[in-house]
Amino acid sequence: MIPPQPGDVGLVSIKGAVGVLIRVGQWLNSDGFHDYQHAFVVVDGLEDVHSRFAEQDGIGLVEAQPGGAILAPLSKYDGRDVVYLRCPDQYRPAVAKAARELLGTPYSFLDYLSLAARRLHIPAPHLREYIRSSGHLICSQLADRAAMLGGWHLFSDGRWEGDVTPGDLYQLYREQQRQVAS
Repeated sequence: MIPPQPGDVGLVSIKGAVGVLIRVGQWLNSDGFHDYQHAFVVVDGLEDVHSRFAEQDGIGLVEAQPGGAILAPLSKYDGRDVVYLRCPDQYRPAVAKAARELLGTPYSFLDYLSLAARRLHIPAPHLREYIRSSGHLICSQLADRAAMLGGWHLFSDGRWEGDVTPGDLYQLYREQQRQVAS
């Protein structure tokens, strides 16, 4: 297995009640019940930010959390089933830099409801602007935003900016795996 590199998007399952709630949110969004409910972006340069990451050779992750986007060691998910959507080499530095610049961005559970309203075609004023807003990001939106800011456009299906769930990212991962296998 190729080790994760800066710019890659990791997908992992979330245990407990929060994981169940996210799975339900993904189901409401027509994503089905996938085993991956959380996304993060692999970043580098951590040895300059926090000395506690030195043992990680400067590799870590940026992820959305209820208290805001955080920087954490990649080892946080050691022993867990993690899959990686591989970033094209030409975008790696810019995607990792963009992810670091999103640190502290607030999280909003309401984004799952707004994404469900979008997918269910429920008319709601200003829904597109709310979903697109960078003032709050769930994990998959943070990964998509970092990729976009870094020049790597994950989706070419005409979706609204920010209209992305962990299940959508998992579908991209599966497509990438099929392309590698063929």
